[in-house]
Amino acid sequence: MSTYLPGTDMPRFIRELMEFVTLSDDDVAVIRRTAPAVLAHGDAFTRALYEHFLKFEATARFFLGDDGQPDAAKLERRRHSLARWLRETAEVATTQEFSYYLLAVGLSHSHRADGRGGAVPPHFMVGAMSLAQTALARLFGEVLGDAGAALAASQAWNKLLLVHLSVLLLGYIPPARA
Repeated sequence: MSTYLPGTDMPRFIRELMEFVTLSDDDVAVIRRTAPAVLAHGDAFTRALYEHFLKFEATARFFLGDDGQPDAAKLERRRHSLARWLRETAEVATTQEFSYYLLAVGLSHSHRADGRGGAVPPHFMVGAMSLAQTALARLFGEVLGDAGAALAASQAWNKLLLVHLSVLLLGYIPPARA
């Protein structure tokens, strides 16, 4: 196996992570089968996540205008971006374009000091992914009507979300050279 730096070949990095977390073809099928339920609740999902961020001073600061109030336009742009991520995730997009999109999101959160908030600390990225996993598990429990199906969906989505989190964190933590 040749050595490469993660971030230089994102499709390979994602493929290897998917293998590592045992994201199987069956998991991909479960994700795609449950995607309509997730996307049907996408607006509520994105709205709830940003409402949660606004509850905490440490995260609300990323979404405030110069007047110290929530910036509705900024929040709408962020919700739109999160909705795009959710749609692509529901399709289990593993294209080169999407893999570099994820890396760009990680880099923008870690390096772009946006207005009053500054760069987003990595623990908030991890926390946001945890919130997403919890929301999805709750959703599957409510809409699938079968505990086994809800568990399988949660497990499959969690594997994929952890692959995404690993890519996002590449923007924060430069990979060690072999």
